[in-house]
Amino acid sequence: MTGQTVKLDDLPIGRFHIKIAGLTFGAHFTDGYILGLIGIAFTLINPQMQLSPFWQGLIGSSALIGLFLGSLFFGWISDRVGRQKIFLVSFVLITVASAMQFFVESALQLFICRVLIGIGLGGDYSVGHAMLAEFSPRKHRGVLLGSFSVVWTFGYVAATFIGTAMLPLGDDAWRWMLASAAVPAVLILIARIGTPESPRWLMQKGRVEEARAIVRKHLGAHVVLDDAPAQPGQSGFSALFSTQYRKRTAFNCVFFICIVMPYFAIYTFLPTILQKMGLAEGFGTEMMLNALLIVGAVLGIYCTLKYTRRGFLISSFLILCVSLFLLALMPGSMAWAMVAVFGLFTLVLSAVSNLVGVYPAESFPTEVRASGIGLATAASRLGSAISTFLLPVSVAGIGLNPTMALLAGVLLMGALVSIAWAPETKSLSLDDACRSDVPPGGEESRQGLLIEANQS
Repeated sequence: MTGQTVKLDDLPIGRFHIKIAGLTFGAHFTDGYILGLIGIAFTLINPQMQLSPFWQGLIGSSALIGLFLGSLFFGWISDRVGRQKIFLVSFVLITVASAMQFFVESALQLFICRVLIGIGLGGDYSVGHAMLAEFSPRKHRGVLLGSFSVVWTFGYVAATFIGTAMLPLGDDAWRWMLASAAVPAVLILIARIGTPESPRWLMQKGRVEEARAIVRKHLGAHVVLDDAPAQPGQSGFSALFSTQYRKRTAFNCVFFICIVMPYFAIYTFLPTILQKMGLAEGFGTEMMLNALLIVGAVLGIYCTLKYTRRGFLISSFLILCVSLFLLALMPGSMAWAMVAVFGLFTLVLSAVSNLVGVYPAESFPTEVRASGIGLATAASRLGSAISTFLLPVSVAGIGLNPTMALLAGVLLMGALVSIAWAPETKSLSLDDACRSDVPPGGEESRQGLLIEANQS
């Protein structure tokens, strides 16, 4: 090797980083697209199948239930057999199950197809986040991981426009809507063929030469890994609930749940909610809120760069909690004020959602990273599935305003948990970010502790 060597964590962004990011972003676009279409499809499915509130909630949450199962199983498997295999298998399942939606004849069949789609997406969440985090340089890791939310939002909003454009296709338009998700899925599957294994995972398995060969081939002969070969110890879920990582595990699960429960519950049934609030004037309010989802997602990248992870998360939770309580209390006569508050809520919720791609990937070491991401994702999808299932039932039972107040309480819990447990992982190398003994404050705090130790 000639010339100066550079650590994997200290590289500038290169073509290979962009390629890996693109392959993982495609999955999030597909996820947003799949979840975004179901709300529009419901307008046609309900009259045809005469769905009860129970089945509306069950089908609306079906992909989320699958995400729960897939995140747990594939995250655990990935830490044992590698990232690359699951990176491909997940999209085989998504492609096939998406196409099968065209042929369903009952609510149960549709539910099963969407659960299978969710299982594939759950596996991809666990592996994709881990893969990108393990290849990304630390200076750009937050932006790359946070961009998942932007791409997901583009997919979600694209579904609104494409689904609306398909409405004139007739009574079976919903079949074309839901099956259309197979198109981006199969393109991503083809593009992923030939993706290398994560060198950090190989290093943890003691396959040092294979890891170095991948780094040399894809990132350059001057690039070196700073990981040490694996030492025997706990792995899988036993490690996540060990004394060392259980606080990290609890924090990532709870904060993730508290963000996605109101997100999926509200935006899966957004047209219905706007109608009950008296804000469904044509298509304008819904389109404005969908546009703010995109603006907020882009704003979230800036906030991830500009502010600490911890400060961004806590302040966002507080703003969201207050906004949703106000929406629950405002009378229908204050329509413009309600639109403004709903807009602020949408903007901030979309922005802070960037951190769900960042925090879990930065919180766990390589040997349990996919398991940790998978568990946090599974917990979040279970929470969002419950909230999506219960929202129409709750609105029918106790009314919209009390339901919104309950979701505001979920956001308040997220703020309290973040104040108590949120670590600061910004600007740290991936290995240091995963250490449970690194205090809030990032690299500067860690180096300050090292200076004090040396002086003593």
